[in-house]
Amino acid sequence: MRIAVVHHAVDDGDGPEEQDVLAQAEIVRETLKELGHKVDQVSCTLNFEDVRDRLEACSPDLVFNLVECLDGKGNLIHLLPFFLDALALPYTGCPAGAILKTSNKIAAKRLMKTSGLPTPIWIGPFSDTSDATEEPVNDKMSETTWIIKSVWEHASVGLDDRSVVRTSSIRDLWHQMRLRAPLMGGDCFSEAFISGREFNLSMLGDSDTPQVLPPAEMIFQGYEPEKPRILGYAAKWNTESREYHQTLRRFDFGREDGQLLHTLSNLALTCWEAFGLAGYARVDFRVDESGCPWILEINTNPCLSPDAGFVAALRRAGLSFPEALERTLGDALTRRRSETTFQEISPALALKGLDGCRKAGYASNSPHL
Repeated sequence: MRIAVVHHAVDDGDGPEEQDVLAQAEIVRETLKELGHKVDQVSCTLNFEDVRDRLEACSPDLVFNLVECLDGKGNLIHLLPFFLDALALPYTGCPAGAILKTSNKIAAKRLMKTSGLPTPIWIGPFSDTSDATEEPVNDKMSETTWIIKSVWEHASVGLDDRSVVRTSSIRDLWHQMRLRAPLMGGDCFSEAFISGREFNLSMLGDSDTPQVLPPAEMIFQGYEPEKPRILGYAAKWNTESREYHQTLRRFDFGREDGQLLHTLSNLALTCWEAFGLAGYARVDFRVDESGCPWILEINTNPCLSPDAGFVAALRRAGLSFPEALERTLGDALTRRRSETTFQEISPALALKGLDGCRKAGYASNSPHL
């Protein structure tokens, strides 16, 4: 089979969270070659006419989608999958509709809420690029600890200890969001901070029910009591930081965690169904001090680098990387494509991403663009 490994274009000045896709593309490309496939590598920009020409030149049977952003913007992650749908080209991973519904964290949280899935309360969004953003009329609330997050960007972009804010003033919280928005792609929101344990569960698509891979817990080793236990940008990407070396992943649990892990697994499967996930995905949780789980977000394109959590979960499950890729290819070729359209999801949400595309100077006659 001929496969095009497509990833977002990377510049020398891009941060490690964007550069990492090159490592993913290399391991995927080499593994697919070992499996006997013919492989081409294509970098994707907002020039979809060029992307189309390059795909036509290599004429792939399938696209392995590794695009995590376009033009450095996470709110454009869904454009390539919709474009591939328009070209009737099958691709790995989640369908375009699922990617759009999960890449906007507030849209995802709203769907979780309507689906009866537990997710922390939130305030926002705040946008530093919109005149429509208004401060709330009421100021006072019970003193609560919040964590300020990017609406669109993943990989913990802009997330550090200062993102955790304790306040009883909504206006103060709004002010903090205003300060942090430029670090988070321009759009951010505040989520009630769940003080407790952090887990992530990866899932691998199968013919019927996805396989939930062994759950991983993040351990914040040697953190002082006052230091927020969060998986911030430094913990993920700054190899010289103490957070990077003191944030560990564990898969071993005692019998006392059995019921909790069972609950997390069921919640992950419910997310798979509610969001129409496919291929592979990851769900991130916090578990509060009373043992109640809360869903933070859903990652439809988890990192496939050799040192990433998804690959670690594969190893723990006794699955080799080539086996996982073969299953991912099979899922992409056989599963029924989602029929969700931009209009069925939310025109305003879709246009949010398209606005970034237009600002970047790209226009297209494609009905999806």
